[in-house]
Amino acid sequence: MLQQLQKSPLILAHRSITHSLSLAQLNHSLAELPAQFQQPTTRPWSKIDWRSINRSQIHGIEIEVFLAVLQGSMDTEAPIRSYTQVSRQYLEKLYPQMANYVGGRHSDQGQLTELGLWEKEERQHTPALIKIYRQLAGHAPVIDPHTVRDFHPTDDHYQDLFKHGLHRTATEFAAGCLYLWLMAHTSGSLHQVLQEIATDEINHATRFWGFGIWAYPQASWRSIIITFAKTANRRWTYSSTKSGLLGTIQRMTNVMGWPQWTWQNRAIFICVSLQALWQMVRWSRQLDRQHLNHIFSQPSVTTE
Repeated sequence: MLQQLQKSPLILAHRSITHSLSLAQLNHSLAELPAQFQQPTTRPWSKIDWRSINRSQIHGIEIEVFLAVLQGSMDTEAPIRSYTQVSRQYLEKLYPQMANYVGGRHSDQGQLTELGLWEKEERQHTPALIKIYRQLAGHAPVIDPHTVRDFHPTDDHYQDLFKHGLHRTATEFAAGCLYLWLMAHTSGSLHQVLQEIATDEINHATRFWGFGIWAYPQASWRSIIITFAKTANRRWTYSSTKSGLLGTIQRMTNVMGWPQWTWQNRAIFICVSLQALWQMVRWSRQLDRQHLNHIFSQPSVTTE
């Protein structure tokens, strides 16, 4: 009985979160940024036995649901170039160094000359997910890339970045939670691949979160919640034809087969998300201004 309890997805998820989102891990991820600004280096993945991935490594999720989650993840991960370039455009006028980390370097003519570290790491995900899907389904998936919201600036670049940055951080955090949830239902090589992807997502969410705290020291939880609430309204967002955060959530639940998830699957995912959020909040509370200034050593962002 005790052995079965120790192997339950909820217990396994708790262990993964305790390790992957420990204060030490989060601090390490953020502390790496100054070196990554100077010499971007992609985090190496461990060696993976791709051919050993099989359906017996899935536990507690129906194969149809698992494949639907993979399909939704691939469709979302695929347009990484569009994500990075839109985020770069919001960042470049206020914080060029972070813009380079996200969207790479460009020539005077605007041509991309060097990929950003965020893109270098994120672009490994779709090919990895395709390999998993092929192993489990017996055929290659058909990718239908998500349409990325365009760059829509206003006269207030500082507030534009705040809105965009909240959405970007939230989506990276949510992706990390999804892969942590999948890790709790897998074993072997399949678990190993998902762990590598989850580590990337958590690293990126941590760096965006830390940057946001530094760039917007005046932001309160009230202002964040209000901004999220406003982005849930289609009429308020950057484009009347694009949905906000609520629309993103609705789209993701549809493409990942949420209606077919069991109540246990849903409950565990909610628990994973809440525990991960609590870890991030605990971590952010111990960040001090001097430490953040050391990491983000460029002149402070201004509202001008």
